[in-house]
Amino acid sequence: MKRIYLDNAATSFPKPDSVYQAVMETLQGGGSAGRGSHQQALAVDRLLFDTRELLAERFNAENSHHFVFTASATMAINLALFGLLTAGDRVVTTSMEHNAVMRPLRALRERGVDVVQVNSDPVSGILDVAAVKQACLAQPTRLLCVSHCSNVSGSLQPIDQLGPWCHQQGIIFMLDAAQSAGTIPIDIQADGIDLLAAPGHKGLFGPQGTGFLYFSKGLELIPLMYGGTGTQSGSDRQPEQSPERYESGTQNSPGLAGLKAGLEFVRQIGIDAIRERDRLHGEKLLSGLQSIDRVQVYGPGDPEQRCGALSFNISGRDPAEIGFILDRDFCIAVRVGLHCAPNAHRTIGTYPGGTVRVSPGWLSTDDEIDTFIDAIKRISQT
Repeated sequence: MKRIYLDNAATSFPKPDSVYQAVMETLQGGGSAGRGSHQQALAVDRLLFDTRELLAERFNAENSHHFVFTASATMAINLALFGLLTAGDRVVTTSMEHNAVMRPLRALRERGVDVVQVNSDPVSGILDVAAVKQACLAQPTRLLCVSHCSNVSGSLQPIDQLGPWCHQQGIIFMLDAAQSAGTIPIDIQADGIDLLAAPGHKGLFGPQGTGFLYFSKGLELIPLMYGGTGTQSGSDRQPEQSPERYESGTQNSPGLAGLKAGLEFVRQIGIDAIRERDRLHGEKLLSGLQSIDRVQVYGPGDPEQRCGALSFNISGRDPAEIGFILDRDFCIAVRVGLHCAPNAHRTIGTYPGGTVRVSPGWLSTDDEIDTFIDAIKRISQT
């Protein structure tokens, strides 16, 4: 039986062939960025520069040097939060955040940062913009941190109503784009984004172990790590210029080569085409699952308000059991449980048991989704 992969919210699979090829060619080519003037090292320097340029193009940033490479979106979020916030600062966030945001904020709260959480709608998971603004204005606020798209419910937040408003109020706006980068149009300038954190291995089709943080001009962050950067080697002080200030250690050049190929793939396909495929997949899943007795689907009922992740449960059945049966009997890969986002599950009423999460990707087919829906019908009848 052919295996069906519907866990793209965890990592996209399969990747385009160009991604695999780029990783292998870079591994075989040798060289490290900033570690020599020979041709192999300079080729990797060029690779990293080109990848930053593609990121700047993809997200409409003015300066590619404001993209810092990280090992993950989690590392990017930590760099932003610990690099920006100090005791006495106030940050507003939401009840739909991933632990990649909530755990750093918990640690920062213990260091004297005031953290305020705004609850999202328990049915749709979408923020009430007025409530967010009220929370931000209640006391002087340094940062608003929002997950663009929930990895649990697929809820897509109205960032176009938040970022520009934050700029008017002098509040820094940070976006966690772990589930939206590469699948939903994001415009740093139009959306008023000051900090943008994302992984390379999901919607951008790169390998695991890649990610980035964008920070706007004028923001100064304390580095997360200190060490060799390949520049100013005669000094024991961390460089001041970006991106070197935030990129100590040898870069993951094979992974970033894969990310570059993934970005080129997204450019070739077009973000609007990817978003439309994503919307059609969501529409098919919603209608199919909602037609099955005992199945409850969570999150927005409108595919326009969703990204690729969709959570559901079968009444009277443990989601872990459903995931196990899908894998064992139908060769279908999904994810079950709390998805590293317990507050999101508390918001939509699925804590502590969690949900079954299905997340198709660009390379998922209609036949695969039909097979999945049929499998859920059969499981629900047993």
